[in-house]
Amino acid sequence: MEALIPALLVILAVFVFFFRIITVNGSSMQPNFMDSYKVLMSCTDRKFSLGDVVVVDARGTSLHELIIKRVIATEGQTVDIDFHTGTVSVNGVALDESAYIKNGITKNQYDLSFPQTVPKGRVFLLGDNRKFSDDSRSSDVGMVDKRYIIGKVKTILIPYEKFGTL
Repeated sequence: MEALIPALLVILAVFVFFFRIITVNGSSMQPNFMDSYKVLMSCTDRKFSLGDVVVVDARGTSLHELIIKRVIATEGQTVDIDFHTGTVSVNGVALDESAYIKNGITKNQYDLSFPQTVPKGRVFLLGDNRKFSDDSRSSDVGMVDKRYIIGKVKTILIPYEKFGTL
């Protein structure tokens, strides 16, 4: 027992402060992250850049849950979405998102006007399933304060056939 209790405390500390396992809830990140996937996330990696997948504590918003989204822009960058083509641009350059979605797919029913410049300490997030995702295009979510980002997704744990892919 003397060795077991300290070992359990160390394991508990690692999974509270350094890593967490999160279950994906919903369809906003399909086809890359399906509902009920389990992912391992790092809580210590706080440098966010284009393409990073993050988990956000959105319980203070109208969503009332943890959400998983992709970083599109960081502070000081200007995001624009072409209403007709669905193309997302950052600082005037159209993004090549072909590594994770088909370019130009986005819903045109958002309540924010574009272009938008990301304020200091915030990030602009989009779901991969753009037609159904509630994300930074909506005033319900808006530009997300980095303090509410719990961590960065590092790997898929379950389902096993997707293990390790991002």
